[in-house]
Amino acid sequence: MTARQSSGPRSVTLPEAITVKGLSDRLGISPIEAIKRLMTHGVMAAMNDTIDYETAAIVSSELGIAPSPEAAPGAVAPAGRADEEEATEEAGAPRPPVVTILGHVDHGKTSLLDAIRDTNVVAGEAGGITQHIGAYQIERGGSPITFIDTPGHAAFTAMRARGAQITDIAVIVVAADDGVMPQTIEAIDHVRAADVPMIIAINKTDLPAADADRVKQQLTEQSVVVEEYGGDVLAVPVSATTGTGLPELLEAIDLVSEIQELNANPERLATGTVVEAELDSRRGALATVLVRNGTLRQGDALVSGLISGKVKAMFDERGERLKEAGPARPVRIMGLEDVPAAGDAIEVVESERAARRIVEQARREEEGAAGARRGGITLDTLFNEVSAGNVKELLLILKTDVRGSAEAIRGSLQGLGTGEVKVKVIHSATGPVSESDVMLADASGAIVLAFNVRTETSAASQAEINGVEIRTYEVIYQLIESVDQALEGLYEPVYERVVDGTAEVRQLFRSSRVGQIAGCYVTDGTLLRGDRVRVLRNGDEVADTSCGGLRRFQDDVREVQQGFECGVVLERFDAFEEGDLLEFYHQQRVN
Repeated sequence: MTARQSSGPRSVTLPEAITVKGLSDRLGISPIEAIKRLMTHGVMAAMNDTIDYETAAIVSSELGIAPSPEAAPGAVAPAGRADEEEATEEAGAPRPPVVTILGHVDHGKTSLLDAIRDTNVVAGEAGGITQHIGAYQIERGGSPITFIDTPGHAAFTAMRARGAQITDIAVIVVAADDGVMPQTIEAIDHVRAADVPMIIAINKTDLPAADADRVKQQLTEQSVVVEEYGGDVLAVPVSATTGTGLPELLEAIDLVSEIQELNANPERLATGTVVEAELDSRRGALATVLVRNGTLRQGDALVSGLISGKVKAMFDERGERLKEAGPARPVRIMGLEDVPAAGDAIEVVESERAARRIVEQARREEEGAAGARRGGITLDTLFNEVSAGNVKELLLILKTDVRGSAEAIRGSLQGLGTGEVKVKVIHSATGPVSESDVMLADASGAIVLAFNVRTETSAASQAEINGVEIRTYEVIYQLIESVDQALEGLYEPVYERVVDGTAEVRQLFRSSRVGQIAGCYVTDGTLLRGDRVRVLRNGDEVADTSCGGLRRFQDDVREVQQGFECGVVLERFDAFEEGDLLEFYHQQRVN
């Protein structure tokens, strides 16, 4: 819903009459912006209201776009118009929006979902809702809206990291009595990274301590400017307890979805996304699927990643059996051979035989790619990627010890951009690097910068698996300098020597095969066969080379610990003397 004035046309043709929505599309601005400009001229028009040419021309001229009247009916259509109409037909029919509700814990996300569904989940199950499927659909004035119930923004981003962009609109819930909290900011940053329109639901407005204006001001500090303050983000005061504001919230969702012009073709073979899945002891693998395009029917053959199957049965959120499900419809299906992961794509194919063939091919490709780890952008590779034209924006996630550090570093980083690439901090917060941070980095292709904070063990493991780079710093200027040098192609990693063990040479042996062997006693630590070795004589370094082998008696070994004797062979050095000290070490990267 962001205005696009800068990229809009410099001239425009306008008909004798046009809707406000049609005008905004032609001018490249949001409908909300068009409505505001009309109001300044005393014209009170809704998005679907029609205005005349003269009024539309005033708005156009204000934006520096020269208006001209459209050719009268019957004139020859401009070239390419038929193609546009064919493309529109191919796009299919309008489909319901898919909405995810996010927010800080205890701010009322679940209560709001329940209120929208117009029943309490627990009480409702006794009254007929037999299963909770993680998604449901409501009817509003004959128009459906689909709601996805995720545990939070981490799950939202985890699904996106798997290539599943299932959400059309994100509703951020903020409690009016509590205000913007760390998880609120995190949710906002995750939604921005996903490039999904957001609506703010200011909840708990029925409480005595509620202060909606304070919430709006706090949102402004996070660069979320609500309409009332001149921005383009809709903010709706609601109460999940009393139901106040819920019609207005649904109306806002309708407005945003109408602007997006969501379409799907119900006639094609269905494609969709797994929202959640489980293994049921009686019914086997059960998957909640959101149909994205086409129509899913009972009996359809399916492929989901390395899993195939057939739709044996389909159920809605109330447990009622369905024969088919169209675009944006959430359903629970039975019939997959195994349990897919949340975020996995699902696709209908022509037959079960074809499904099995596709899965076998996918498995062979997976096996062929085994061991090839996916690698994301790093500071080491940044300059080459920029030079190749592969990167136009360096995305960063910043975690610091205190808020003041975050603000100072963020400001410095965002001023580092060059002509080829700009730097953008998509999320900054205090505290250790978490799995949520790694998932956001994975989904958006960002690098994680940690200043004076640790990385949680689970986050480090996830980063290793997904190829996400986490850089840790203790000095601000070193952090800024490393990013700046990476942008300029001058970045050189800094390493420090870490000593693993030391040994004293006590005897010398000669071998016709390997040359001189040093008989050593390990005085400290552990000698490792893959280490570098410094040879020290009377305190002076006489060689710095690699360990070529370690022997204990007649056996080659990988390591020798303190207090044991061993034979040492070095690469390209055999001029040992009794009394030499051997320092085994490895290089550890510090930035």
